[in-house]
Amino acid sequence: MALNERQEKFCQAYVLRHNAAEAARIAGYAEKYAHTQGYKFLKGDTTLSAEINERIQELEGTLETTVNVVDEIESQYAFAKKEGHTNSAIKALELLSRIRGATSEKEIAITPEKLNESIINSFKVLGKKKVMELVELCGFK
Repeated sequence: MALNERQEKFCQAYVLRHNAAEAARIAGYAEKYAHTQGYKFLKGDTTLSAEINERIQELEGTLETTVNVVDEIESQYAFAKKEGHTNSAIKALELLSRIRGATSEKEIAITPEKLNESIINSFKVLGKKKVMELVELCGFK
């Protein structure tokens, strides 16, 4: 079954906005029912819902942009850091990490030397008094 004009418009609007209710309004569905209609299109258990989701995936696969995503995220990070928006800066760093394929902690080989270095650095941050308290908590004799 082919999608009708409003359903196609919904798919296109959803790909751009990722908001089902807004996409339904843009496609011409009544304001009062836009949220429900958008939900039915995306989460419904019907053949139409499956076709709409398939069309959305197809559109997302062909979506092109002239924006250099890495440069844009780096720019957003710099702005967030400069303005003191810590959460936004962290989010930008997370995205950059994923894009650049940063290794996870599990992939990093830990050698005894690296472990010693890490412990010593942690001790320096904690200070002698706190380190001694922690050693006592370990119950070493």
